[in-house]
Amino acid sequence: MRQTKNPITRHIKAGDITLAYHEWPSENEAAPTLLIAHATGFHGRCYDAIAAHFPDARVIAVDMHGHGQSTGEPLSEWQIVVDELTDLIDHLELSGAVAMGHSMGGHAVLRAAAKRPDAFRSLVLFDPVILSPEFYQVEVPGFAPGQMHPAAKRKRDFASVEEMIERFQTRDPYNLFRPDVFENYCRCGLTPVEDGGFELSCSPEMEAGMYMSSLSGAPALDAATKVATPTTVVRAMQLEERDFKGSPTWPGLAASMPNGIDMNRPDMTHFHPFQDPDDAARIIREAMNA
Repeated sequence: MRQTKNPITRHIKAGDITLAYHEWPSENEAAPTLLIAHATGFHGRCYDAIAAHFPDARVIAVDMHGHGQSTGEPLSEWQIVVDELTDLIDHLELSGAVAMGHSMGGHAVLRAAAKRPDAFRSLVLFDPVILSPEFYQVEVPGFAPGQMHPAAKRKRDFASVEEMIERFQTRDPYNLFRPDVFENYCRCGLTPVEDGGFELSCSPEMEAGMYMSSLSGAPALDAATKVATPTTVVRAMQLEERDFKGSPTWPGLAASMPNGIDMNRPDMTHFHPFQDPDDAARIIREAMNA
């Protein structure tokens, strides 16, 4: 495993925002590249424990629109995050790379791969937010005009990183995370403010907007049919009730793809890469070596 060390953080212009990405470089110019795209409400540094498993690769973890160190206002169209990720792929001149996307990041990776078919040789999507066709046929929005997703009410301000850690470490679903992953989520997910203290780097409004605009993700279904890149779709437990721990992924997604592989993991929640990053890295390694 790679010795624990901080990555190099770089910034590029992507669309109308400044997009940040964190890079663990490789001294071997022929080393493969692993691109990591995160889930809504999180950031690229949540996957440090996965990056540590690939000392033989160049690993790049992006902070998506309005998350981590990337700028960006709340949005209502997921096409924007897809276009910004595509801008990063172009900037990095990726060819034959491996991509790992989690949740919203998995959605964006799949659609970006459809736009840039030569960028990747394999994809691993952990519970991508690509819902069943029936969901996208619903014409009535999930929220009434003026109503916001509950995420908009999240606590925004913290006196210290330690306050955030203490507040959330025993709460669902954070108590599922491996301790080092949870601590990274807190330490790298806060931004200092001028008058002291910290605030969430991904604002409550940003997170809520992503959830509320999920109906805009319908193009992912068409994109899936066009992505010939070998793709492993890792689906977590299915839950009847509306719960973030359950898988949002359409069970037929992999079958709709030319080279899709469905991996059902009912022993894991939607937070699989945070619960067991070693297992997630193993799955990525298998796809990388295939």
